[in-house]
Parts: sequence; C-alpha cells; structure tokens
Amino acid sequence: MSKANENPVTAARNAGRSALDESAGKELLAAHGISVPQSRVAKGAAEVDAVMDGLKTPVVVKVMSPDILHKSDAGGVKINLQTVADVKAAIAGMLEAPKIKGARIDGFLIEEMAPAGHELVIGGLRDPQFGPLVMVGLGGIFVEILKDVSFRLCPIARIDAEEMLAELKGAAILKGARGTKPASMDAIIDVLLKVGGDNGLLMQHTADISEADINPLIVSDTAAVAVDARFILG
Repeated sequence: MSKANENPVTAARNAGRSALDESAGKELLAAHGISVPQSRVAKGAAEVDAVMDGLKTPVVVKVMSPDILHKSDAGGVKINLQTVADVKAAIAGMLEAPKIKGARIDGFLIEEMAPAGHELVIGGLRDPQFGPLVMVGLGGIFVEILKDVSFRLCPIARIDAEEMLAELKGAAILKGARGTKPASMDAIIDVLLKVGGDNGLLMQHTADISEADINPLIVSDTAAVAVDARFILG
C-alpha cells in the first residue's frame, strides 16, 4: 500500500516499479470513486488470522509479485475460500507452484468475493500520437476471442459512453438473456466516465499510465465492482 498522503502512482514510482500491484491499483480506482471489493494484504500465512478478521467469506486470495503479471496462469489465484485454514492452505500451495516459487513475493491479497453479474472489461492506453484512449468490452470469450471492444479518445462524455456500449456485438446480452438479470447501464457508464471522462483517471494520470485494465468489472442490475485491476506505468 502507498504511504500516507502519497498516491499509489507516486509510491510505485518512488519504489522503482514499472506497474502497480493489485492492491495499489484498487486503491487508485477507489480514489476515483470506483467500487472495489473489501480487501487486505497478508505478508504470509502467519498474518492470515488477523487479516481475515472482519472480512466476509467467501474470499479470494491472489499472489502479489512484481515478477508475475498474469496471476491466474501462474496458479496465483484461489477463489471461494471459506475459512482461515482454507486461506492458509491456498497460500502454502501457491508458494510451491513452479511459476511462483522463484518469484519475489510482496504478499497475498485477500478480498471478499464480488456478487455474481455480467463480466466486462474497461481499460485504456496512451497512444503516442492521440493521447489516452478508453476501451470497453464484454468479458470472457467476447474480449479474448471475438475482440468485441469499443474505443474512444479521452475525455469522453456520457453520450460517448452510451455509443461505446451500443457498438458492442454482444450488447444485447447486457439487457438480460435466457432469464439472466440485465446489467445496470448507468453503473457501467459511471465507471467509464470515472476512467475516461474529463476529470477521469486516465486524464489525471496521462503522463504516468501507459496501460490500464479493469478485468473483470462485475456488473449487477444495480452496481459495478472492479474485481481485478492492472496498471502499467510508462
């Protein structure tokens, strides 16, 4: 976590980091009014009892390492953990995983699992010619295989956010399909504006953030929660 009175980007710069760890990334999102799960960081298994006190189960545990960009691929994410013993066992297993064993470990992020909902991706990048751009897409195979995404130059207004969502091939899914609840379009637009709007995260940190990725953003019929966050500095 960043020091008192020091924003996460400045703290990462001062520490010589090229990216924000997930805890710092979520701290940055929260500072811009974007909802994130309740979470805490344990340095190791010995701190789990104290860290878990007050957190609602089930929880998810994620390894925090400057050497591991894709935590899931490395075996560094365990979900639906119900007890302190489950969390300690998950951490012990991660420390023995081949892709984690030799990595530098900053700690383990323990956070409450977000309620079920539609998965979206909201991100951005800094184009060398045009400046910051914001992106939205549906999660899962829609972004990984179908590349169903929409981009706009920052800053965006509400009408831009609405048009971005309407451009998605899978837009109808957000309205509810096969008995699923619709996603709150207002909640999605609110996050888009807080990321890419006139006073949004990408505009305020144009000089520092080269890539941003909220994946997934879990959207219910009433709210949106950023479950994972990645920020590359540059």
